[in-house]
Amino acid sequence: MATQKKLTRAEQKALRPAQILDAAFEEFVRSGFAGTRVEDIADRVGVTKGTVYVYFETKEKLFEAMINHFSVPFHELLAIADRLSGSATDRLISILGLFYEQIPEDRATRELTRLVISEGQRFPDLIDRHHDQFIAPIIAKIDALILEGVASGEFRPIPVEFSDIVVAPILTTTVLRLIFDDRRVPTPNKEAFLRTYFDLLFNGLLAKPH
Repeated sequence: MATQKKLTRAEQKALRPAQILDAAFEEFVRSGFAGTRVEDIADRVGVTKGTVYVYFETKEKLFEAMINHFSVPFHELLAIADRLSGSATDRLISILGLFYEQIPEDRATRELTRLVISEGQRFPDLIDRHHDQFIAPIIAKIDALILEGVASGEFRPIPVEFSDIVVAPILTTTVLRLIFDDRRVPTPNKEAFLRTYFDLLFNGLLAKPH
């Protein structure tokens, strides 16, 4: 059995910010912003509280950095969406499938959503920036696909605000899982959910429904 190579001091230092952000995420999820202590975050990493402040000057700045750190997958989702090809229907199905996998199916993104909701009043500017930087581009991509489908005759003419309705079932599923976990709302079967979701969506969207 191969022994794991011990990290050098420089390598450990390079990893430290991400380790702190990962630990901060777990503490903020567990206790909320007000209830989280920086020393508990430090304990998770195995460093002193002072070490945390070397990288993040205040708890507020740590919280903001953590939100941004765990929002990176939204950029990755958008990058994948930009590389998709095919009809507007095919691309919309792919994007919404990815969106479902990234939010209700992914524990980190679900809990990030919880923090955005619960701490929104405390950090309105941060939450607005988070929306503008990570969420709005995805919604804009969906808007553009719908408009493209309308222009080509693939979709029937609808208000562009329809994109809010398009993503609503995914967000509703996420919120219900956050509220009840699996106590009253069983984890939906992904394939069954998406099949029904797309059936309802495209029978309202397509110019000639199947």
